[in-house]
Amino acid sequence: MFASIYGNKSMKIAIIGAGASGCFCAIQLKRSIPDAEVTLLEAGRKPMAKLAITGGGRCNFTNTFNGINSLSEAYPRGERLMKRLMKSFDQHSICEWFESEGIAHTVQSDECIFPASQDAMEIVNSFEGLMRRLGVKLLCSSRVTSIRKDSDGFELQLEGGSTVFCDRLIVSAGGLSKASSVKMFDELELEMVPVVPSLFTFNVDDKDFRSLMGTVVKDVIAAIPGTSFRAEGPLLITHWGMSGPAALKLSSYAARFLAEKEYRSPVSINWLNINTEEALEWLRSTAASSAMRLVISVYPPALNSHLWKYLVNKALKRTDARWNGLSRKDLNRLAEILTNDPYTMNGKSRFREEFVSCGGIALSNVNLNTLECKKHPGLYFTGEVLDIDAITGGFNLQAAWTTAYTVAQAIASE
Repeated sequence: MFASIYGNKSMKIAIIGAGASGCFCAIQLKRSIPDAEVTLLEAGRKPMAKLAITGGGRCNFTNTFNGINSLSEAYPRGERLMKRLMKSFDQHSICEWFESEGIAHTVQSDECIFPASQDAMEIVNSFEGLMRRLGVKLLCSSRVTSIRKDSDGFELQLEGGSTVFCDRLIVSAGGLSKASSVKMFDELELEMVPVVPSLFTFNVDDKDFRSLMGTVVKDVIAAIPGTSFRAEGPLLITHWGMSGPAALKLSSYAARFLAEKEYRSPVSINWLNINTEEALEWLRSTAASSAMRLVISVYPPALNSHLWKYLVNKALKRTDARWNGLSRKDLNRLAEILTNDPYTMNGKSRFREEFVSCGGIALSNVNLNTLECKKHPGLYFTGEVLDIDAITGGFNLQAAWTTAYTVAQAIASE
């Protein structure tokens, strides 16, 4: 295929970053272009370290997308590009790909898709075995410090002084959260979008609230007052504040806003995912049917007794009230707490080790059909290094597979 371009010389392809996207791209390239020399350069000591811990070590490698009405719900940044690229390689495609490699999958009730083995290492080991058999060269502890483009291709300077030359270069280096990662692009003069964290949990100072750690409410609405940022799902109270899908999705949607606010922001919780009038209706009905009972002894089924006692005390400033002693103002205060309970976020915490960042290589730099750099032909980008990121639930890994497939197809069809 490439004889007319390279004569008897094999195409040399270098991939910076041996994460999920980089390794998947390398496999696809070697299968499409067996004679190509494909080299993976990984700054860390081993490949796919982040993939190995995704989903608590079980690896939610994609999502069914059921319930996602618009890709913007899953991809706060990059949804239009993902809509375009997923026409060629979507969640069904990656499931079929893994099945063809002997990796069965299972779908959870939250629509996350995992290996049936519930073991991320099944995917890691499969990729490593495939790369060995296909002849992909893997160089770990090989950090690229600079990239230079000339008429013959690309020159990569590595930490320590060694140099790698290639005809095609794919950057799949993950989120560019470190200054050293961004610095390697200096000579290319690309448009960059500032990188900030996404998918993080919220620190809350309220000690009484944090004493409820371990409490899970299955269907809340978490929101930032005065903005359009809101997210639905389970909320987990932790010893530092708030976690769970509702908090994590809100952190993704509001990543840039919260960074600008230096992670100091009001957050409101609708504990029952209903409106204030519906909450008042439940409260009035309960007051009529449980008149002589203590308010703290009868609570909404979605809450537990400890959280309800905390909310009653927050609204009424006491816990000894009986239902028949509540005034109209008391009922209104309880309804407000149930549907618009205010907290103050005073910092963030990393979500285990499954950190994600937003920002990176601006999408204006690339051909949206091939992900090839407009300014430097032969340079491609995949995965989180691009300004694409998603909420929790397997969507970020789907972006890794989809963009890697796109780049491999583009190079193979040259």
